[in-house]
Amino acid sequence: MLFKKLLENNNKWFSGKGSHSDIIISTRVRLARNIEGYPFPWKSALFAKRDILDKVKDAVHKIQYINDAWFIKMDTLGAVDKQFLLERHLISQEHTRSVKGKGLVLSGSEEFSIMINEEDHLRIQVIAAGFDLNRAWLFINKMDDELSKHLPFSFSPELGYLTACPTNVGTALRASCMLHLPALVLTKNIDKVLELLSKLSFTARGLFGEGTQAVGNFFQVSNRATLGLSEKEIIDNLSGVVRQVKEQELTSRQALIKKHRHTFEDSIWRSLGILRNCRLISAKEAFSHLSMLYVGVDLGIIKEVDRSTINNLFIIVQPAHLQKIEDKVLKEEERDYIRASIIREHLKGGRYV
Repeated sequence: MLFKKLLENNNKWFSGKGSHSDIIISTRVRLARNIEGYPFPWKSALFAKRDILDKVKDAVHKIQYINDAWFIKMDTLGAVDKQFLLERHLISQEHTRSVKGKGLVLSGSEEFSIMINEEDHLRIQVIAAGFDLNRAWLFINKMDDELSKHLPFSFSPELGYLTACPTNVGTALRASCMLHLPALVLTKNIDKVLELLSKLSFTARGLFGEGTQAVGNFFQVSNRATLGLSEKEIIDNLSGVVRQVKEQELTSRQALIKKHRHTFEDSIWRSLGILRNCRLISAKEAFSHLSMLYVGVDLGIIKEVDRSTINNLFIIVQPAHLQKIEDKVLKEEERDYIRASIIREHLKGGRYV
């Protein structure tokens, strides 16, 4: 039932309908919190983790906005289920491993979630479409306040919130924006941008966060510092940097049009042709061509496909999503075949033959 509803959700945060969503796909704000009197999860016994699960569940049920959220014990899920949640950016890679005593709270809209007993007792997350850092922060701050009425969070007057990893101590706030940067990649300017971000104490990661590659030209830009800055300063600083990266991407797109228009447009139309006619396609190749199609739609080069269709394809062509759609475990070649068929159908390139 849960996964069927999630498939029907059509990923609101990846809808392509938010502010600046031509380049800034989504916004995420995450808070790390730990409960007084309990060791961090990596040192906790199973009974302590289960006690924390119960405490978080009770607290959530007392908060009006999220009292109808799903409460999921990770050890009740199969491998495909966990991969499905990871593909939707609702859990981390870490949360799929050693799952006993781990849990997930998930709102029906998928905009709000809590990973329980990941690196910290609680990883509270709000994710929204487009560029919406301030609204995401205001909402997660409100939820944090509500949860703190029922859960005693570990806090030091000198250091701030105490976390399992020292780099999160202080506000324990990680804010990020997912950006689509194909022109910076094509013009080979992406390395300069990433180097500058690092010097400014920001981090750029791949599509699925830490330790992942920038599949489909997606990059997650987030703050690195959490200590010595207020939450507002972190949000404002990230907002300014993201705006600058967006301008760099727009400049690179215009440069491609001005200097290499025919080659650039050819790449876009070739991607559409491959997607409309392929019979087998891997997830990596699909993401690459969907990325080119996405920028082609944004620039008005492709007018017959809408952005929401592409955004939906980015989600549903992933391996676990295909297996949930088909309701069975699929071998790699089967996934490649079904993926190609789904893409053709959505892009009006023909169904199974």
